[in-house]
Amino acid sequence: MKFFLKTFGCRVNQVESQAILEEFTSRGWVLSAMEDAELCLLNTCTVTHQADKDVEKLIRQISRRNPTARIVLTGCYASAHQEHIRQTFPNAEIIGKYDLGKKLFDTQDICWTVSGHEGHSRAFIKIQDGCDCFCSYCIVPFARNIKRSKPAADVLKEITVLAEKGFGEIVLTGINIGNFSCPQTGKDLAALCQEIADLPGRFRVRFSSIELQTVSDGVIEAMAQWPDRFCNYFHLPLQSGCDSVLSAMNRHYNTAQYAQKVALLRSKVKGIAIFADVIAGFPTETEEDFETTYRFIAEQKLCGLHVFSYSPRPLTKAAAWPQHKPEVIKKRSEKLRALDQELRVNFAASLVGTVQEVFVEEYNGAAVKGVTSNFQQVLLENAPKNVRGLVRAKITRCEKAVCYGEII
Repeated sequence: MKFFLKTFGCRVNQVESQAILEEFTSRGWVLSAMEDAELCLLNTCTVTHQADKDVEKLIRQISRRNPTARIVLTGCYASAHQEHIRQTFPNAEIIGKYDLGKKLFDTQDICWTVSGHEGHSRAFIKIQDGCDCFCSYCIVPFARNIKRSKPAADVLKEITVLAEKGFGEIVLTGINIGNFSCPQTGKDLAALCQEIADLPGRFRVRFSSIELQTVSDGVIEAMAQWPDRFCNYFHLPLQSGCDSVLSAMNRHYNTAQYAQKVALLRSKVKGIAIFADVIAGFPTETEEDFETTYRFIAEQKLCGLHVFSYSPRPLTKAAAWPQHKPEVIKKRSEKLRALDQELRVNFAASLVGTVQEVFVEEYNGAAVKGVTSNFQQVLLENAPKNVRGLVRAKITRCEKAVCYGEII
């Protein structure tokens, strides 16, 4: 049978889709275009209003181009908007992530372990799922509020298989990976790191986004103790640099605590790069609050930002509050994105003259492209086209936010 698979949203969805892909192909199914598929499976996202629109647009396209296909929706949009989907798209079937195996293959569950990552040079492992923090702007807990963790033994086995296949960088991902807790042993993320450090092979592990409150001393010590195994990089969500806005967001930390954690990480982990999420135009954010956020980010000298333009999500507290005009949100987003570029340029310049371990991602037809442990893009000017894996390179120069280097 032929199937079409489309993934929307975050790294968690991407790695889940890889697991789904492996499950289907192991049963003899063939990946195809939407027009030819008997089953069209959409792994959906609802983190923004635009994400919803993207999913709905594709449902309509499939319905027009392949009216006899079975359309199955899974993921956050499918979970959070079930009544809307039933009314608007009666031809679409909703199946939860943990029911896919039973409903599609009459098995208990899809194994969320992957043996590769289609179309990617690095591999991703989902170690955790679910969040019950209920930040006032976030719809994710309404779609994934049951916290689950993969058994530590399965994580270690998965890493071993991927490393043996030649994946030089493996990313640990989840909805809130700092909440990892092995269901069999109770081991936390720090304990898992200690076991990962003991695995054989030449590969490194990168953490995906991790919440401030869950960055334990044990995790920091693991990064400091095994720099060749754990990337000196954190994506540490901030969301706002103003305490009153953080309180309204229900974020459970303040800017002083964020600054203290950043300082601790920099004191313990050599060369660490810290990136952050930030939301522009949250309903309670005044112009003065926004300027406070801007100054805080600049003072912290972060290495880059992922800027979100606030989008009211149904079911969340903030959706019921008075909203800013779109032009206000756009203006603030643009100013933060300009700051992001400035931070990235400064970070790139700071690496000139240093020696970095670079993970080679691809040859793009003009140069070999890679990324350092602390997540700086590098073009390797003297590298052979077929070089792969981890190499040591000296950063010789930079142009804007891109570094250039030579293998040594």
